[in-house]
Amino acid sequence: MMSRSYTNLLDLAAGNFGALSLGGSGGGRGLRRMPRVMTVPGTLMELQEEEERASSVASDVQSSQAQERIIIVANQLPVLARRRLDGRGWIFAWDEDSLLLQLKDGLPEDMEVLYVGTLRVDVEVHEQDDVAQTLLERFKCVPVFFPPDLHDRFYHGFCKRRLWQLFHYLLPFSAASSSRGGRYDRSLWEAYVLANKLFSEKVIEVINPEEDYVWIHDYHLMALPTFLRRLFNRLRMGFFLHVPFPSSEIYRTLPFREEILKALLNCDLIGFHTFDYARHFLSCCSRMLGIEYQSKRGYIGLDYFGRTIGIKILPVGIHMGQLQSMLRLPDREWRVNELRQQYDGKTVLLGVDDMDIFKGINLKLLAFEHMLKLHPKWQGRAVLVQIVNPARAQGKDLKEILVEIEESCQRINTTFGHEGYRPVVLIERPMSAIEKIAYYTIAECVVVTAVRDGMNLTPYEYIVCRQGIFDARDSVPNEPKKSMLVVSEFIGCSPSLSGAIRVNPWNIETTGEAMNEAISLSDGEKQLRHEKHYRYVNTHDVAYWSKSFMQDLERTCKDNFRRNCWGIGLGFGFRVIAVDPNFRKLDAELLVSAYTNAKSRAILLDYDGTLVSQTSINKKPNQEVIRIVNTLCADKNNIVFIVSGRGRQSLDAWFSPCEKLGIAAEHGYFISAFEKRSLANMTLEKRGKGSVGMKRKNYMQHGTLQVQTMHRKFYARWTQDEEWETHNQTTDFAWMQIAEPVMKLYTESTDGSSIEPKESALVWHHRDADPGFGSSQAKEMLDHLESVLANEPVTVKSGKFIVEVKPQGVSKGIVADKTLSSMSAKGRPADFVLCIGDDRSDEDMFEGIAGVVAKNMVASNKAIFGCTVGQKPSKARYYLDDTNDVLNTLSALADASLPFVSVEEITEPPPPTQIYIDNSQ
Repeated sequence: MMSRSYTNLLDLAAGNFGALSLGGSGGGRGLRRMPRVMTVPGTLMELQEEEERASSVASDVQSSQAQERIIIVANQLPVLARRRLDGRGWIFAWDEDSLLLQLKDGLPEDMEVLYVGTLRVDVEVHEQDDVAQTLLERFKCVPVFFPPDLHDRFYHGFCKRRLWQLFHYLLPFSAASSSRGGRYDRSLWEAYVLANKLFSEKVIEVINPEEDYVWIHDYHLMALPTFLRRLFNRLRMGFFLHVPFPSSEIYRTLPFREEILKALLNCDLIGFHTFDYARHFLSCCSRMLGIEYQSKRGYIGLDYFGRTIGIKILPVGIHMGQLQSMLRLPDREWRVNELRQQYDGKTVLLGVDDMDIFKGINLKLLAFEHMLKLHPKWQGRAVLVQIVNPARAQGKDLKEILVEIEESCQRINTTFGHEGYRPVVLIERPMSAIEKIAYYTIAECVVVTAVRDGMNLTPYEYIVCRQGIFDARDSVPNEPKKSMLVVSEFIGCSPSLSGAIRVNPWNIETTGEAMNEAISLSDGEKQLRHEKHYRYVNTHDVAYWSKSFMQDLERTCKDNFRRNCWGIGLGFGFRVIAVDPNFRKLDAELLVSAYTNAKSRAILLDYDGTLVSQTSINKKPNQEVIRIVNTLCADKNNIVFIVSGRGRQSLDAWFSPCEKLGIAAEHGYFISAFEKRSLANMTLEKRGKGSVGMKRKNYMQHGTLQVQTMHRKFYARWTQDEEWETHNQTTDFAWMQIAEPVMKLYTESTDGSSIEPKESALVWHHRDADPGFGSSQAKEMLDHLESVLANEPVTVKSGKFIVEVKPQGVSKGIVADKTLSSMSAKGRPADFVLCIGDDRSDEDMFEGIAGVVAKNMVASNKAIFGCTVGQKPSKARYYLDDTNDVLNTLSALADASLPFVSVEEITEPPPPTQIYIDNSQ
């Protein structure tokens, strides 16, 4: 039992997994405490000495260095166990029907396979060590033992009554519903986390993290990846979900939704049966975590803190060898002949389902009843044989459905049956595999009407059985092979069976018509559909599935291993950051030292996300930002620029107190720079009429010419009004008349979107729109704009929640290049460069600086500091954690400049100065 009541998830969110521990049960073994994470590049954490002794990562199962190994982790081991008749010990055998055992056929022959999971029987505490040793030596299986109360809360509580039902679109609406477990119970989630931690400890006991692969299976272990990734940041780890993944509207009702998503994203590859399931998962990642997927050369991936998380879409197959060997058993032939005699002259439709609430068995019966009513020709001829496997769970809902099924069978048989003819044959007993094969062989059509199912391999097995084997045992070897399928569109195998008749099982009428169509088709049509299906099933078996998954896992891991990794975060917020090997945090002391030794400095700063937080509603710079900027600008050795995507009007107004600050607005299209000079010694020079960015305007007042310094840009109100300098000659913005109507069209149809018109660009924002729809509309708009603006001198780009159209060649990289080149041309090449930014557009600045350095346009004794905000992949070599970290760093530089700056230079600027010149002169 648990040693303490763990009722507050704040401990869990803080990474206090050690709070989840066991007391005296479980063989006297307590759970080892996991230490907090150390954010040291190249490692996840430094374990304390006692932790290292307790959680040794050395494998207990020694394998050859030349032999690869995979650890397959699932809720249950592929082993059958039963006590000896004398009660002294256990008898173990492989479970030949287990998918975990069958998937070995797709793995390399020389790859060692180790299994970690639970047994299906209870083992006494005093027997656990002996059982574990036996399974490890004879089966290479590592059993996980739970205290009884934990297993019940983990498996029957959270897994079956919470996750399984939610993933099948069943919500706990009623608090009093005993069959559904009532409302979400936090203690069940804690039991789930604790059970996953026990699994992780067993994996840790046997793993070689530098060599082994880990393949985790199904919804029981979705928290396990975080426990393993916390210890091994370079572990090659994949996960496959064998049940449906629900739509985001359903999944978002789960109180622990983000914890599970983030845990799964600690894998390298995540697999799903169908694109629908993967699409739902990707939608959840987008809506809840803000992560968008990308498709590259046919592969789908999520960029998660520099690591690419691969998304694998491939339905599992059947084990062809096992099924074909069973078709050769001598029992098959006489069973088939017996059934053919029993149903002679009848058309058999077959259903094979587990007894649970999602299989839609009663819907199938109602549809069959509808077919008999609407098509009387099948009365006396069509028989529905429904095989019901024993229920794996109990509950009120299950009992109610079973009663409905029995009532429907009785009603149909009473209404349409007669002596010698029973329309519905309900078989409610455990049935051997060879018996099922016999029924598959004689059935004209298999009907699957599950309302929600992860995969369902019944159609695959049916197709192979109808194909049969070509040997002397085949009763009719030359008979053309044919089969028909009526399958629910809500099961995982449906997309793979293109020749099947797909139905919505909730629509009884159309399902009944589909049954009639299936058994009424010509033999030639049935044969063509069967051949198409058999080719697919034969080539996409379980070996193909596991081989394909492993190939993608290896490819994804190889890409991730090219970067340096370290772990950050606590609890389920833990993740691994993958960055360039030279990427590290900017050291303030190193920066200040280089700053004070430099004589010609360039400081380029992004605004949003760098000087002010992205989440801040008030984007205006505070007094501390103004003070820091003014102090840096007052140092005569500094050239300071704000390089932003914002328009010049807002930047001009916000930084009006900073007279000597240079500003590049709209990603550098407009540039306004102050040279260090006073109005007293300023030489007024008339600029040529052809100057770029100048517009003529006569402004006379009282016979005088006014010249005034207005913030960053100085206006010679003389015979012309100077405007900001533009970086190129482009003055034709006719393309806006083409782009704006397109943007308006998408804005009207996308609630929450808006257009931001700039002087040189148009930006469409969809941050406040529905994440899925906004992203879809953005992609569509991008294609639309690229098409209509193909012959215009503009660039169409997508960013985080935006689509932007701007003149070609406009980027922050141009500002960096122009600033440093200008300093070099004036004989003062920069020997100190600091560039800080937080988003994709700032990467152009980092790249621009690298280009200038490559052209030797900076001093030979240069100190270059490209710095991104946040730990993420970047072309910068350094990072700072957040805007507060940025301001603290800049403040340190400002303090270093104070001895060289007079107080007057950093005070509030005086009112605009006016010089009056006599008009007569």
